[in-house]
Amino acid sequence: MLSLTGTAFFALLIGLCVLAVLATLLLWARLRGPRPVRWLGRVALIALCQATAICVVAVWINSTYGLYASWSDLLGRTGDAGPVAMPGPPAHRAKFTRGDNGMQETYFHGSRSKLSGQVMVWTPPEYRDPRYRHTAFPVVMLLHGVPGSPQSWLEQGRMPGAYERLLRGGATRPFILAVPIINPGGVDTDCSDVHDRKVATWLASDVPELVHEHFRTGPEPRAWGVLGISTGGFCAAKLPLQYPKVFGAGAALDPDPLSGDGGALADPAVRERNSPTRLVRHSRADVGLFLATSRQDRGSPPRYIEEFQREAAGSRVRLKTMLLASGGHNYGTWITLYPAAFGWLGEQLAGGPGR
Repeated sequence: MLSLTGTAFFALLIGLCVLAVLATLLLWARLRGPRPVRWLGRVALIALCQATAICVVAVWINSTYGLYASWSDLLGRTGDAGPVAMPGPPAHRAKFTRGDNGMQETYFHGSRSKLSGQVMVWTPPEYRDPRYRHTAFPVVMLLHGVPGSPQSWLEQGRMPGAYERLLRGGATRPFILAVPIINPGGVDTDCSDVHDRKVATWLASDVPELVHEHFRTGPEPRAWGVLGISTGGFCAAKLPLQYPKVFGAGAALDPDPLSGDGGALADPAVRERNSPTRLVRHSRADVGLFLATSRQDRGSPPRYIEEFQREAAGSRVRLKTMLLASGGHNYGTWITLYPAAFGWLGEQLAGGPGR
């Protein structure tokens, strides 16, 4: 089946739309039968043109904003919130397959979270350079939004090409990019451990174990960072505060409410324990955080970051903020923020060539 967000499906819909218009032009005067039948046929032709045009626009909007990542996501086949058996190989037995864009993909079972899911990994050109064959590289985990998937970073986020261009231009340093699913089983917990789904453990323990098992990575927290968008941005602000011994820095682009999302965590106590704003208020973590949004973003208004900034004032957190004058809650804005975010991560993370 064609991917909902793939170029082939979008091109097919455009082709069908063009064919519907041509069919209308060719058949309009050639319809035969009584007048009611001819009128009904013409109405059907108009409806066909409108339906195909609406589908083209709807798929374009979905691809632009990353609303639904797959057919299952669109049809609501995302599972339930109950405990599930999630099989898969352990980290040390996971097998990676390489795609055309250089991304290596696997599916594995986390030994600590007991969750299973997809992880994609990309290594920079320097990783294969004989001069650095014994060099450990820093890792940046890319956290997608919800709805969304790891593929969203490729199809809408233009990864890894967008990062490669920054690297070639000297705007950042060479990182290993790790792209895990942040909602294994299709259940969003704001990257938090809840009673039946330990997603924070999946991201802060199991995924790092997988990447460290198969790639040359730095073990210290200063070698690991996270960059997230929307819900993934919330997670990128939260995880370094909760796991400062794992992550040394986090970049949150247009994050969800930093006080917590009631839709993902209905229990107020659990939501408060996982709120970045509350976490930073009591944090002694020596980590770096980069928070960015735009004045026009209704999904992540500046007040979220301003409130967080006030709470972080007395902490050890190294906080950098950025506010764009324009831009919505979409990949167009997030791609605009890549140079600042990756450049900042290059200053925060240790390891790799030249470090």
